[in-house]
Amino acid sequence: ANGISLVPEDRRIIPGLTVEENLQLAQIAPPKGWSLDRIYDLFPRLGERRKQDGVTLSGGEQQMLAIARALARDIKVLLLDEPYEGLAPVIVQEIAKTLGIIRDQGITTVIVEQNAVAALKLADRAVILDTGTVVFDGSAAEVLENDELRAQYLAIYSGTCINLKSRGVRSLRLIIW
Repeated sequence: ANGISLVPEDRRIIPGLTVEENLQLAQIAPPKGWSLDRIYDLFPRLGERRKQDGVTLSGGEQQMLAIARALARDIKVLLLDEPYEGLAPVIVQEIAKTLGIIRDQGITTVIVEQNAVAALKLADRAVILDTGTVVFDGSAAEVLENDELRAQYLAIYSGTCINLKSRGVRSLRLIIW
């Protein structure tokens, strides 16, 4: 759909194409979004690796490429599915900082994420789903400030996130924007 772009959980980097070719492919049909120079300003690592095969990048760099590919289109809404999954904490912080910059550019950003603390620090609004049922809909700040809510639905105690699967939770999602 015009104006909406998805960064999928599995990133879907196109094998056999360089970083730059992955971005150029996203701009084949109008309307084009950010220029390659603007993308490389936001993601300097991608600029340094523009001629490298996209699938040989690290996980964090592949996530940057997937986000950059979305920005290469003219979008108003950016949807991200588990953008922090499998990434080192320092890379999560870098991606979060980048998503904050994107949000500040006026692009509505919707994140589905199980790393609740990182996602909530970025969010204005939070929706918590438990097995498909909305159990909370309000400000992200309210979730961060409400110990009982965090403990009940997000298994977060004093800023520490507990593995939800080990507690028998099979389908819990945090959606933020």
